[in-house]
Amino acid sequence: MKLKTFKYIVPVVGAMMLSFGLTSCNNTLDIDIEDPQTNTTFDANGMLAKIYGTLHLTGTVGPDGDRDMLGFDEGNSGFYRRVFEANELCSDECIWTWQGDAGIPELTNISWNASHGYNELTYYRLAYNNNLINFYLDQTAEDNSAQTLQNRAEVRFLRALFMSHLVDLYGKLPFKEHYGADIPVEMSRADAFNYIIKELKDINGENPDAKEVLLDNANSDTNYGRADKVAANLLLARLYLNAEVYTGTAHWADAVTYANKVIKSGYSLNKTEKNGYSAYEQLFMGDNGENPNARQEIIFPIRCDVNSRSWAGAIYPIASATGDGSPTQGLAGAQWTCNRARQSMVEKFFPNLDDVPMVNDPHEVAKAAKDDRALFFSGAAEDGSKQRTISTEEKTTFAAGLGIMKWTNVQAGTGTFSDASWPDTDIPLLRVAEAYLTLAEANYRLGGENSITLNAINELRNRAHAEPLTEVKERDIIDEWSREFYFEGRRRSDLVRFGMFTSGSYLWDWKGGSFNGNGVSSIYNLYPIPEKALSGNMTQNPGY
Repeated sequence: MKLKTFKYIVPVVGAMMLSFGLTSCNNTLDIDIEDPQTNTTFDANGMLAKIYGTLHLTGTVGPDGDRDMLGFDEGNSGFYRRVFEANELCSDECIWTWQGDAGIPELTNISWNASHGYNELTYYRLAYNNNLINFYLDQTAEDNSAQTLQNRAEVRFLRALFMSHLVDLYGKLPFKEHYGADIPVEMSRADAFNYIIKELKDINGENPDAKEVLLDNANSDTNYGRADKVAANLLLARLYLNAEVYTGTAHWADAVTYANKVIKSGYSLNKTEKNGYSAYEQLFMGDNGENPNARQEIIFPIRCDVNSRSWAGAIYPIASATGDGSPTQGLAGAQWTCNRARQSMVEKFFPNLDDVPMVNDPHEVAKAAKDDRALFFSGAAEDGSKQRTISTEEKTTFAAGLGIMKWTNVQAGTGTFSDASWPDTDIPLLRVAEAYLTLAEANYRLGGENSITLNAINELRNRAHAEPLTEVKERDIIDEWSREFYFEGRRRSDLVRFGMFTSGSYLWDWKGGSFNGNGVSSIYNLYPIPEKALSGNMTQNPGY
């Protein structure tokens, strides 16, 4: 079945809702969830669609209704939104306006505890997704048809992806390989790292005995959106880049190896402008899945369109960053006035903040920054009111902080959009640019040839028409991660790897609860295990 078709399936995976208590098969989820075993007929294609759908959907009737998990706001419960907020709202990149929302101040200031609601939902979403995958794998274990073996490899990739986020955010896994009533066992960070590495190597074909192997390359009209070997290699590169954090032992050479595999894979950086839109812009536009320029860089997307509606998909980075006179970004029907750039983020492009032009056109800001990636709104509403400021000192004022105009529903091919309320924009969850920065950083850590690091970084800077670097220091690398990947849902993880997330030596506005910033306890390098999950086999992280 073509994955394109998956977006329109409403899979029948449960005939009734069951409440799973603290000893449930869902890793001690004290919430109501859909139980796939209540359906008498297993629909393999429907379940596969459901599993892919969990990347951004929150139930079977979007955007609201028949939701996966009760007890939480459904719009907050999607995988992408949960991982995005866990990595961005606590970072130097963006700040949420509505500080009266429960749980938001703790993310803004890095001061959460073990009963933090957003944290619970993130943990539960990842555990829920893995539970669906285990059910699918159990049900298809005896089917050795070629298509099922490929599908199983894809599902194992998704499980590795979800597990990698649990390892990154929580430092350990609630581990199960099968669906059932057994309580998951706690798997240490190092053991989980090794398990995920082995899974990815098996499904990308490194094990000659493996039968469940991914497609070599899924970048085609037929297979776009499916996990392939290149996606597995990029996730391997990411894991190896973070290996010292996860295990205490660096794997820089392995990170270089897998980054190079991605760079040589057939996917490539988009370097072609289209209808006045830069190559970088096109990656985050409403037709990025149909635009061959953008698609050559997008290794693994989360497919979103007006027919797969969710408050947790691409609508989130677009709508949350617009309103109060900013460009509508093709979503005039969804202007949330929530996220805007922290001052520290703007400084990545404008070391001298006086150089920021206060204008309505984000392209003019990018021109002033001499970097296509500096897509900010610094102007005012049409009536001249609500003029933006660079400073976020007024924490609860949306106009205090530049607007982030990186994501849009506008299509590069037409300059218009198909729907003003829901986006067609796919989320480029894994893209080639990550391999270049992984290569640059890992080579730098190895003490390799300086030219390799410079060339890798400058591939991205040249694409963005930014001045090439002639020398590289550690700070240049972490800043380049931000310039290339800001507002994509990974920043906290990078700051942790560089020892900067909790440190008092690197501050940003509102870190630690003050506008000028403070260092915070190192316990916040990990999120806490939710208190309700501790009734099972999980133990709490130190300091909580």
